[in-house]
Amino acid sequence: MKLILTYIRRHIGLFATALFFLTVEAMADLLQPAFMARIVDDGVKNADVSQILRYGAIMLLIALAGAVSAVVRNIFSSRTSQLISKEFRSDLFQKVQTLSLENIDRLQPASIITRITNDVTQIQEFINGCMRILVKAPITCIGAIVLVVIQTPQQIPMLIAILAITSALIAANMKLGYPLFGVMQKKLDRLNNVSREFLSSIRVVKAFHAESRETEKFDTASYGLATASTSAMRVMAVFSPLINLTVNFGVVVLLWLSQHQNSMEIGRLMASVNYMTQILFAMGMISNILNTSVRAMASANRISEVLNETPAQKSPDAPKRPQWRAEITFDDVSFAYAGAGKEALNHISFCAKPGETIGIIGPTGSGKSTLVNLVPRFYDATKGCVRIDDIDVKQIDEEALRSAVAVVPQKALLFSGTILENLRWGRENATMDEITRAARIACADAFITRTADGYETRLGQGGVNLSGGQKQRLCLARALVRNPRILILDDCTSALDAETEAIVLSGLRRHLQDVTVLLISQRISTVRKADRILCLDDGVVQGFGPHTELMTFCPTYQAIYHSQIGGEKNG
Repeated sequence: MKLILTYIRRHIGLFATALFFLTVEAMADLLQPAFMARIVDDGVKNADVSQILRYGAIMLLIALAGAVSAVVRNIFSSRTSQLISKEFRSDLFQKVQTLSLENIDRLQPASIITRITNDVTQIQEFINGCMRILVKAPITCIGAIVLVVIQTPQQIPMLIAILAITSALIAANMKLGYPLFGVMQKKLDRLNNVSREFLSSIRVVKAFHAESRETEKFDTASYGLATASTSAMRVMAVFSPLINLTVNFGVVVLLWLSQHQNSMEIGRLMASVNYMTQILFAMGMISNILNTSVRAMASANRISEVLNETPAQKSPDAPKRPQWRAEITFDDVSFAYAGAGKEALNHISFCAKPGETIGIIGPTGSGKSTLVNLVPRFYDATKGCVRIDDIDVKQIDEEALRSAVAVVPQKALLFSGTILENLRWGRENATMDEITRAARIACADAFITRTADGYETRLGQGGVNLSGGQKQRLCLARALVRNPRILILDDCTSALDAETEAIVLSGLRRHLQDVTVLLISQRISTVRKADRILCLDDGVVQGFGPHTELMTFCPTYQAIYHSQIGGEKNG
C-alpha cells in the first residue's frame, strides 16, 4: 500500500478534487431521506401542498448537485487513475531496461509482462475505486448511522451489533482473500508464459503437428488459473451475502420494532429504513473495494519486486573512453547461469588482438554464445576477468562499452517499421550514404533496392515479410551502421548460401580491417579463414590458433572438419 500511496501523492491535487466532489455526492445522498421524512410528516400528514412543493424543490436541487458532482468526480477519478497507471507502467518499463539479463531470467519475461499489464490494471481499478467508492462508502455509512440515531435513537444497540458483525466479516474476508489473490496472479504468469512460448514457436508447433500437446499445456495452465480464481472468488461469494444478510436482518428488526412507533412520525421511520438501506449499500461497497484492495496489494507487492530489484550488474562510475584499440582478453574466465547445476564456461583464456578476426567453433552447447555475451556485459563472469584494452569490462562505462560493440545475434531480430528505421537502430544520426554503404557490405542493398519502396519498405513484426537470409543481412547491416570497434557475429550467416556467405565475409575482411571481430559459426568453411580460431567443447578450450595449427594439434577441431568436409587432414 505504501507504493500506491507514493504514486497517489504525485497527483494529490487531482485526487483531492475527486474526493471533494465525491463528498458532495455522498452528502446529497444522505440529505434526500431527511427531506423525504419532512414531506411525509409535515406535508402529507397535514395536507400542506406548499410544504410538499418546497421540500420537493429542495430535494430536486440536492439531486441535481449530487448528479453534477458525480459527473465531475468520474472525470477526475478516471484521469487520475489513468495517469497513475501510466506512470506505473513507464517506471516498470524503465526499470526493466536497467536490469541485466540475469535479473530478467530470474524474474521471467512472462511474469514481467503480467506485472506491467494485469497487475498495474488491478492497482488502477483500486485507485479509481477509492475515488468512486472507498471514501463515499464510509461517509455514507457513518452519515446514515448518525441520522438513524437522530431519527430513531432506540435503534442504537441494534446498530452496534450490525456494525460489529459486518466489521468482523470484512476483516475475515481480507485475511483469507489476500494470499489467494497472490496465487491467482502467479497462475496468470504461468498462463501468459505458455501462451507466449506457443506464439513464438507456432511454426515449429505446426511443423511437428504438436497442436494437441500445446493445447494440453494451455488447458493445464488455464485450469490452474481457473482453480485459483475460483478459490479467491469463493471467499467473496461467502462473505458478501453474509454482510448483506446482517444488514437486511437489521432492517427487519427495525420494521418489527416500528409496530410501537408513533404514527405521527411515520416519515422518520421511512427515513430510518432508507438509511439502513444506505448502510447496507455502503457495507457492500466497502466489502467490494476491500476485495479490490486485497488484489491491488498483492499486485503492488509483485510490482515492488521489480522496482526494488537490484541490477546484477552495477554500472561503474567510470569515464567514457574516446578511443579504443579493441583488444579483448579473457583471463581464466568461468561462468555459470543462475540456478544452473554446472558452469557453462570453464577457465577460458585467450586474447584477440586489435583488428583481428577470431573464429569460434564447437559443438552445440559448447558455450560459444555464452562466451561472446560476456564482452558487452550481457552477463558478468563468475570467475576470472574479461578485459578490453587491459581494462576490466566491469570498470568501463556501460554506455561507452556497448556503443563500441555491435552484436549480430543468431536469431535475426527486426522491428515493425521501415527498413530504414531498422537500420538506424545502429545509429540514429547515420547518414543515408553510411546506411547504404553498410547495406552493400552486408549484401543487403541489392534486395532492398529491388523492393517497391526501397529503404522505406515496411516490415511486419519480426520481419515476417522477409526470408531468413534477408533478415540476417539486414541485422548485419544494422550492426555495421554503428561503426563498431568490436563486432560480434553469433552464427549470423547460417541462413545464407555458401556463395553469399563468402561474399559477405570477404566484404567484412576488406572494409573492417581495424575492427576486432568475434565470429561464431557451426561451419568450418565460415571460420577457417579467420586469423585464429577458438575451438570449444563443453565450455572448455580445446584449441586456439590458425586453421592449419588446429588441424594438427586439436582432435575436436579435426573431428568437426572431417564431419563437414573430409579430405586431407591438413585441409
